[in-house]
Amino acid sequence: MHDPADQPTNQASAADTAPVGAEEALAAQAANEADEQNALVNELAALKASNADLADQFLRAKAEAENARRRAEDEVSKARKFAVESFAESLLAVADSLEAGLAIADATREQLREGSEATLKQLKSALERHKVLEINPGPTQKFDPHQHQAISMVPAEQEANTVVSVLQKGYLIADRVLRPALVTVAAPK
Repeated sequence: MHDPADQPTNQASAADTAPVGAEEALAAQAANEADEQNALVNELAALKASNADLADQFLRAKAEAENARRRAEDEVSKARKFAVESFAESLLAVADSLEAGLAIADATREQLREGSEATLKQLKSALERHKVLEINPGPTQKFDPHQHQAISMVPAEQEANTVVSVLQKGYLIADRVLRPALVTVAAPK
């Protein structure tokens, strides 16, 4: 015997297979289009909100960058001001020593020399504290066009293109030439 439950059911509901009328098809299509339009409107609203949020973030970042730039400019300005202030302050002791030396009316030659040497030592110390270093090449040192300026070439009993004498010391400030040393250079033989 066959159980009717074992038989495949080929019967679909009447609503599934019933032909859909043109009005129902149009209504279904309109409903689908309305759903799609609602989805697009919702997506547009979300994109507009996201755009507004990104625009706000951009404006905030731009304002923050402008504030950082202004702060950096202020700090650079203050650094320059205080660097000059610090340098000037270190030279005040030198000025004080010179004035004190000049205030002695009946100073001996030895006292003047001793005072001048002490004042020069103070000045050199102040310059070194601010990274102003001497360029004072020794005799027979190789001529360096980056740090020396040759005033003349002279015949000498040493290798060509070496320093014979220094006419004026040069100075570096933080590894940059402030003033080259004026030197005479040995001429080729």
